[in-house]
Amino acid sequence: MNRVADIVVIGAGIAGVSAAYQLTVVHGVDDVIIVDPRPPLTLTSDKSTECYRNWWPNKPMVDLMNRSIDIFEALAGETEFGLNKKGYLFVTASHEKFEEMGGQVCQIADLGADARRLGADDLRAEYPFITNDAVGGVKVERAGWFRAQDLGRWMLDRARRAGGSLVRATVTAIEGRTVVLSDGTTITTPNIVIAAGPLSHQVAAMAGVELPLFSELHLKVAFKDHLGVIPREAPMTIWSDTQRLDWSPEERTELLALGRDELLGEMPVYCHFRPEGGTDSPYVLALWEYHGAVLEPTWPLPEDPLYPEVVIRGLTTMVPGLEAYVNRLPESSVDGGYYTKTAENRPLIGPSGVDGIHLLAGLSGFGVMVSAGAADLLARHVVGADLPDYARPFLLERYDDPGYLADLESVASGQL
Repeated sequence: MNRVADIVVIGAGIAGVSAAYQLTVVHGVDDVIIVDPRPPLTLTSDKSTECYRNWWPNKPMVDLMNRSIDIFEALAGETEFGLNKKGYLFVTASHEKFEEMGGQVCQIADLGADARRLGADDLRAEYPFITNDAVGGVKVERAGWFRAQDLGRWMLDRARRAGGSLVRATVTAIEGRTVVLSDGTTITTPNIVIAAGPLSHQVAAMAGVELPLFSELHLKVAFKDHLGVIPREAPMTIWSDTQRLDWSPEERTELLALGRDELLGEMPVYCHFRPEGGTDSPYVLALWEYHGAVLEPTWPLPEDPLYPEVVIRGLTTMVPGLEAYVNRLPESSVDGGYYTKTAENRPLIGPSGVDGIHLLAGLSGFGVMVSAGAADLLARHVVGADLPDYARPFLLERYDDPGYLADLESVASGQL
């Protein structure tokens, strides 16, 4: 079967669905087809911690995130998806780090984000579950989380009502302006949007576009805090220091025998958690990226049977009350996905350099929080609408600029 469409969006994750919403509902494009072999919002979008923040170390990302949050806040007036403003709390036990944080508050405030410093006394008064070893922290105000699945389903429904449709098939080839599908269907279109998450580089290659992307495996654990250690109103809370886990001599011997000696030395920063669910829920989501594994995305995900224990042990440094779980781990489940990213951790949004091929890729671990702003920017490129000042830093063509390439190593990633 041969079909014709105004735009084909490859990928039905939160990025692709958001793009379809912007194109159909906001810009009035009549015929947008989303193509994905999986049910919508299921490959990596449903593995997200569903958080958002405008706290980023460079102005393009702050501007893009602020735009995304603006859209979320506007949509919260149209549909209910649990948008909250509980914030992010970065905590440290280092006086030197706390001073650095103070400088960051000033610098990032100048970029358009907002946060406040908390000294030790204020920190303990507001968040008594935090260790007495903490000397202070930074509370990011324009931050929180929401139910991304609910928002995504609502946008997909609105996109369908406005002329969008969903085709469950795999893209097997892109031949000029024709998308070839696994069921034998071909779709001819003047515009193709590649929003395929961790598979974006493979799809782009079909169109002759090479993307500077790589993928990291990231896991998260949901555990049942049946002792109520974490208050339900707690913000996303992040330990900003490195640490060493307190293994017993017997445990150290066993870890060496298992080949897990990477857990015995200094562990990285940003072990973090947030409450999950409503006020009656006992669950906590927790994350700690200590693997550092760059992988070609495969499913099912590689497993780490020690992940729940390692993360909970890491959290006890910041929340001593969680030590009650170390010797008897709570009920937990682990899932995760891939952070598909560029070297400087900025997404690729806009023209690819090949006529008619557009990119919404490299959304790393911030795909949910950036989805609305990134889709808005992508749609503006596709329909020829006015572009914001922050558009250029997200184009693929930035890598053709020798000056930009020379500065890549100095660009802070902002990744947790």
